[in-house]
Amino acid sequence: MNTLISNRFADIAYLASGSALQRRAYHTLCASRLMDILQPYDIMLVGTIPLDIAVATSDLDLICCAEDLDAFRMDVVAAAGGYAGFRMSEKWIKDERTILANFYLGDFEVEVFGQSVPVKLQNGFLHMMKEYEILTKYGPDFKEKVIALKTKGLKTEPAFAMLLNIEGDPYEGLLNYTVNNEDF
Repeated sequence: MNTLISNRFADIAYLASGSALQRRAYHTLCASRLMDILQPYDIMLVGTIPLDIAVATSDLDLICCAEDLDAFRMDVVAAAGGYAGFRMSEKWIKDERTILANFYLGDFEVEVFGQSVPVKLQNGFLHMMKEYEILTKYGPDFKEKVIALKTKGLKTEPAFAMLLNIEGDPYEGLLNYTVNNEDF
C-alpha cells in the first residue's frame, strides 16, 4: 500500500476543500471535537465520504485502535453519549472483540468502530484504500456507476464487486482484487 496515499486520509483537513458533503462532514466533525477527543485511539474517517462516493444514506465511519477496549468504551460514552440516538454494542468480528457506537452528529449518522487492531490493518481502512486505487485507475465514469448502484440500495463493496465482476464474498473479493488495464 502506498504510504503517501494512506497518509492522505490520516487528517480530515482534505475534506475542507472537497465536495459540499465532504465540507459539511468536515465542519460537523470539527465542531464536535470528536476526532480530537478520540485521537489517542488513532481515529480515522473511512468509507464513502472520504472517497466522495456517498449517497443520502451514507454515514460517517470512524475507526479506532484501542488496546484497552473497556477504557475505549468509557471514553466513547464520555465523548458521544449525549448525542441523539446514542447506542453502543459489542460483538466479535473476525475473531476480534469490537466496540461499536452509533449516534447522530447533526444530520449525519455516525458509527465509531473500535478494535485492538491498528487502524491501517482494519478492513474498513483496507477496503477504502482498495476502492481509492480502483477509483483512481478507472476514473469518473466508474465512480458514477458505483454511486448509481449505491443510490439503488447496494452497499459499497457489493457495488464495486458487481462492476468488477468479482464473484463470491464481495468484501473479501474486493480486498483480493488486482487493478489492471481491464475495460468495462
